[in-house]
Amino acid sequence: MNLEIAQNRIIDFIRNETLKAGVNGAVVGISGGIDSALAATFAVKALGNDKVLGIHMPEPGLTPAEDSEDAKALASWLDIEFRTIDISGIISAFTAAAAGSESADRLSMGNLKARIRMSLLYFHANRMNRLVIGTGNKTEILLGYFTKYGDGGVDLEPIGGLYKTEVWELSRRFGVPDSLITKKPSAGLWAGQTDEAELGISYVKVDQVLKMLEQNEDPEIILSTLEISPEQLNSVMSRIERSEHKRKTPPQPF
Repeated sequence: MNLEIAQNRIIDFIRNETLKAGVNGAVVGISGGIDSALAATFAVKALGNDKVLGIHMPEPGLTPAEDSEDAKALASWLDIEFRTIDISGIISAFTAAAAGSESADRLSMGNLKARIRMSLLYFHANRMNRLVIGTGNKTEILLGYFTKYGDGGVDLEPIGGLYKTEVWELSRRFGVPDSLITKKPSAGLWAGQTDEAELGISYVKVDQVLKMLEQNEDPEIILSTLEISPEQLNSVMSRIERSEHKRKTPPQPF
């Protein structure tokens, strides 16, 4: 992909979609990671820093301090309005009201937290007549590596056509703070979680796999070209197949 063309297209996309929607700006959830950093940067370039609200939603005791520091540093670098909302009280209230929540597995709890964050973003977006800007990249979307109606619940996905490796490259071009680019990607939904450990393959390799699958390359060629294991390739292909429902509107009988 020509990144010069891509960045201009993304900026135009955000500007045109907000204009069509007749809204006053954008709200972005800023996690302290690189995807939300680039999405917020694009929003500022498209709309101006006075039209973008960044919201950081940590869970104290779980969200690393460096993520909160990086989120604040990004907002300062972009010169945007920034708010921090502690979600631990909302989690506690939900689990207290939901029968059986004490035995919930970490995936259920992780998805709950993503959906709480989505609700907070929409509350502020509705109140301010703004759109919620998504932070999902193409790699995550193809793999279904996001929470349905959580971080997948947005109005626009400006970086949804960029592979993770392209997110890193464009972030460097824009001068996004290096601490955000070099940290290990993590959804931050439970202690010690990292994306690549959970996926079982690096983002560099998985992007190469996805590009070759898009070109309808034979699996044997992918295996020999990229020197990955059959298990890694099967995992990627299985994730794409199992997550198809996340990329479509809910099915209807007729």
